[in-house]
Amino acid sequence: MNQLTPTAAADLVDSVDAFIFDCDGVIWKGDRLVDGVSETLELLRSKGKQLVFVTNNSSKSRRKNAEKFHSLGISVSEDEIFSSSFAAAMYLKSIDFPKDQKVYVIGMDGILEELELAGFTGLGGTEDSKKTVDLTANSLFEHDKSVGAVVVGIDPFINYYKLQYATLCIRQNPGCLFIATNRDALGHMTPLQVWPGAGCMVAAVCGATEREPIVVGKPSTFLMEFLLKKFNIATSRMCMVGDRLDTDILFGQSAGCKTLLVLSGVTTKSILKDPSNETQPDYYTSMVPDFLELLGQGSKN
Repeated sequence: MNQLTPTAAADLVDSVDAFIFDCDGVIWKGDRLVDGVSETLELLRSKGKQLVFVTNNSSKSRRKNAEKFHSLGISVSEDEIFSSSFAAAMYLKSIDFPKDQKVYVIGMDGILEELELAGFTGLGGTEDSKKTVDLTANSLFEHDKSVGAVVVGIDPFINYYKLQYATLCIRQNPGCLFIATNRDALGHMTPLQVWPGAGCMVAAVCGATEREPIVVGKPSTFLMEFLLKKFNIATSRMCMVGDRLDTDILFGQSAGCKTLLVLSGVTTKSILKDPSNETQPDYYTSMVPDFLELLGQGSKN
């Protein structure tokens, strides 16, 4: 593990054909772009590098993520974005999940939109955010017996109704799958602080069902298969850039990529240097726009 220097930055750029970026805490925090990121991405594109964005945030579909990039002044195509919401839909497609079975969602519209695009019927999500439960003696909570999978992602509006619905589907519907978009403990829901991540919602369902989920987002390399098919670049010629050791860096290392940790998100230098930390990136730096200064392209402003 080395701090990125001008020489190391130049060597890294020369040694790879593609940069894979996490988004939250790397490109932006909440809805605020990290200063200098736009210019850095333009610089890397000008050097012929393929840019790919792989986010564990399941709240948005690829289409909505592309809209967010554009609103922040960054030109990105949907094909360059791989989200955990997309991964959940693609996982179901990869196992030939029956189209006559439904998918219950604890999460936001991103998952439901990607499910619909893949030809699946989604239930729950934001529609169930204001629903309440009846805990009187004679009440019976009904659930759809045709639900064959439960997908759990980030959900700021998680409630007891959703937890009970997911629990009944997983425990009572024969063969019902339990899929997690990711298990991130924390995430940048707003620019100023971190918030409980999807891992919190997933843990609640684990506790109630006594089951472990199939995880489709980072650090699972499931998405890497799609990336390789799409861009046909060897993983040894890719660099994963992220702010989390347990998802981004582990994802990159598991796939055989070079790895760069940025300290602009959830991982601090003290966490990185802690003797108990076993995940060491190839390089680390404070933020993505450090490339501008390190490659002699001006200051970060």
